[in-house]
Amino acid sequence: MPRAPARTDTPAPAPAPFDFERSMADLEAVVARLEQGDLPLEEALATFERGVQLTRACQEALAAAEQKVEILLARPDGTSVTAPFAGETSDAEDPA
Repeated sequence: MPRAPARTDTPAPAPAPFDFERSMADLEAVVARLEQGDLPLEEALATFERGVQLTRACQEALAAAEQKVEILLARPDGTSVTAPFAGETSDAEDPA
């Protein structure tokens, strides 16, 4: 029975860790470029798409950070260590 050829595929390199500050700087550059208004349509669409990708990645990173903070601030009884910001109500105080 013939042997299968040995695989020479190398594993793909691990993606670089997400850098929030770098992504925000890139997003600011995308916005500035789009605000100039001198990009050809195809390039403007590609630039806009990149901006959407950066925005989503940053939103996900912020949501994950917020979740970590909430976990770190949670008391063993399930209540939060922090009080609502001025003008905000907690869920227990919400009359709705």
